[in-house]
Amino acid sequence: MDSDQVWEAIDRERLSLADLLDELTAPEWETPSLCTGWQVRDVAAHLTLAQMGLFPAVVAAARARGNFNRMIHDTAVRQARRPVREYAPRLRAMAGSRKKAPGVSHLEPLIDVLVHGQDIAIPLGRTRPVPTEAAMAAADRVWPDLFPWRAGRKLSGFRFAATDCAWSAGDGELVEGPIAAILLLLTGRDAALPQLSGPGADLGSLWHTDHARG
Repeated sequence: MDSDQVWEAIDRERLSLADLLDELTAPEWETPSLCTGWQVRDVAAHLTLAQMGLFPAVVAAARARGNFNRMIHDTAVRQARRPVREYAPRLRAMAGSRKKAPGVSHLEPLIDVLVHGQDIAIPLGRTRPVPTEAAMAAADRVWPDLFPWRAGRKLSGFRFAATDCAWSAGDGELVEGPIAAILLLLTGRDAALPQLSGPGADLGSLWHTDHARG
């Protein structure tokens, strides 16, 4: 995907996720997400911060004393204090804009909306399709060493092969399945394991992160 296609995919995902957020009930907002320690409302609030400017980012980093995971967590929790009815309109307002947080490429917002969309949908038992080409582009960016996952190191000794597209990476025990499930695994989501097969997948839980990368 070229940059224009990536931004078009980001817009579509943000708009469709906004539609999903509009449907959520009060108990669903408080449901634990796939991100350890984060409720659905925290994940949704975090996504509304995808266009954070340089100065707010510097202030947030200073508050967290330079700890990246703490900064991501704390900014999400603070944003989650806002009324949940604000989140969908905020996501819709981002559509058409190419503004992004400092220090990231155009692919990080794609990773965020694809993966965090599943962080929300899966625990709620809702089906949220992941576009194949977008998932491939996101997986290419994550593998092998995008911070904070460093998937190539944490998943060394495994070879990943998508069953629904021409994507593969790594070397070792085979793990195969849909590219959407592989993307979730590369970003630390064990919820992907039931969709994966092969000798490597039979080894059980491969790895898990404590916090999602924003």
